[in-house]
Amino acid sequence: MHFELFILLILKFGYNICYGYFVTVDAHAEECFFDNVAMGTKLGLTFEISEGGFLDIDVKITGPDNKLIYQGDRETSGKYTFAAHMPGVYTYCFSNKMSTMTPKVVMFSMEIGETSEVKEKDGATDDVEHTKLENMIGQLSNTLRTVKHEQEYMGVRDRIHRNINESTNSRVVTWAFFEALVLIIMVIGQVMYLKRFFEVRRVV
Repeated sequence: MHFELFILLILKFGYNICYGYFVTVDAHAEECFFDNVAMGTKLGLTFEISEGGFLDIDVKITGPDNKLIYQGDRETSGKYTFAAHMPGVYTYCFSNKMSTMTPKVVMFSMEIGETSEVKEKDGATDDVEHTKLENMIGQLSNTLRTVKHEQEYMGVRDRIHRNINESTNSRVVTWAFFEALVLIIMVIGQVMYLKRFFEVRRVV
């Protein structure tokens, strides 16, 4: 009986929809995504810029009534959660209009949680043990989602830093090769120039 209840509670608290995406936002462009939810639904947006320029982008979240819920300029990463103030379509937009020629690659996830409405039970008050179990499973579910998001962002950050290190390393190697080439040319030039002083010229 307890095992079946545990499974049902896992399904209940674990059934929070989370969409993860990678999207390329071209220069002077804007990409928008939409969620149609009921009033009181908990929504979350987490994003990270993985490639492009200075790794920054403009973010905007608007409600069904075109009310501005959140706006950030030139952000590299961020996390924002809120509750839907009315039913309808909520819009998430990433804008790269400030960039002249560099596209940006954005990794982001949109999470749709449970509604904040309190559901009435069919009978009397819940059993204390069941209530504690529900709370523990809810906390565990939230913690697991947080850990999952953190792992995804750590993977993105690792890739960003690896690309920076590889780019820096290639530039250092190229510059070292150029310096060595210039040094060799200078040595050959100096040898040929000094050789002229020791040449014996015969007058015929």
